[in-house]
Amino acid sequence: MRYFDYLTQEQETSLFYSPPVSFNHTTSKELLAYAVGAALYMPATRSTVAEDILKLRAAGLVTVIIDLEDAIGDGEVDYAEESVVRHLSFLSAYAENEPDPGNSLPLLFIRVRNPEQLQKLIFRLGSFITMLTGFVFPKFSVDNGVEYFEAIADYNSSRSYLAPALYGMPILESAPIIYRETRTDSLLAILNLLGDYRDYVLNVRIGATDFSSLFGLRRSPDISIYDLMPIRDCMSDIINVFGRVEEGYVISGPVWEYFAGKGQQGLRPQLRQTPFEDAFGRQGREMQRNYNSSAMDGLIREVILDKENGIVGKTIIHPSHLRPVQAMYTVMHEEYVDALSIVESNDGSRGVFKSEYYNKMNEIKPHLNWARRILLRSQIYGVLHEQQHFTLLLPENEYTHV
Repeated sequence: MRYFDYLTQEQETSLFYSPPVSFNHTTSKELLAYAVGAALYMPATRSTVAEDILKLRAAGLVTVIIDLEDAIGDGEVDYAEESVVRHLSFLSAYAENEPDPGNSLPLLFIRVRNPEQLQKLIFRLGSFITMLTGFVFPKFSVDNGVEYFEAIADYNSSRSYLAPALYGMPILESAPIIYRETRTDSLLAILNLLGDYRDYVLNVRIGATDFSSLFGLRRSPDISIYDLMPIRDCMSDIINVFGRVEEGYVISGPVWEYFAGKGQQGLRPQLRQTPFEDAFGRQGREMQRNYNSSAMDGLIREVILDKENGIVGKTIIHPSHLRPVQAMYTVMHEEYVDALSIVESNDGSRGVFKSEYYNKMNEIKPHLNWARRILLRSQIYGVLHEQQHFTLLLPENEYTHV
């Protein structure tokens, strides 16, 4: 599996200076954490989950989270669990008939309701569990965190050596985390807990919808989550605690819950036209209009802010979000050559040098951690040629207005 594998060889060659590498759920955790990317949620009760996954895989779907929590009514839990088994059975049969079964499916996760359901599913799924990359843990806290990760640790310690590791992705979204009087203690306690299970923590995810609910808030499509002050302040502290280089956690950004409806247009477009026009000229102006609905405009702007704050990956709820989010994690040629030069110059012979683009100074020690992160991201999402831009990966397709 590779990002942008729907491109023809000619398109890939013209776009990428260094194309994305292949990966699957057996890839090293360091790279896999970056590969989660745009994670599409699907309610487990949807009857066509397996078919939709295969359909969207051809359009670039890389990560799926089958939801047993908020997308499921309290009276649907038993049916939803049965549905998960059916979906995985269908996908397993499909993969067995593929030339490369291990790379024929996206990364698959299940969001469970509680540790008891996690333990139940690990047992109930049987051999199908080897199809999963892991589980997602909602409303994660020190009160339930040990039970979640002990279940993962027990499975990993008893699995066959041929079976891939199983990972957990905690979602930080509960009241003690966002309420100011308990936030610091809660975050530090969770950090300490995750340290005991570091090998099994793939991402730390931010659940801003639940945070917003605690204040009776819901952002409009013209507003970024970074504009909601209580959420912004909490995200800042989450990044401060878990985003430090020495901790080594990849943080995934909050869900963007809007998608374009007919005739829906942004009230105040926030995207610059220049990247679209530079990429496509007159065609770019038309593409700008397509992506300047308030839904798409807001999504792209929010991913830009995610990236600037060190966040890699985003929860999504609509197929039209796939390409914009994935495309924006590609690495620009200028970023790549700066990062590579910084890492290669880290031998003590000098401390600062002029960028190959002659537009900035690169200081080796202060910029080294940034450079290493860029090079990791470049492996998964690729490096674009000089003068190429992520907008070239955004042509409208049949899934844009699903």
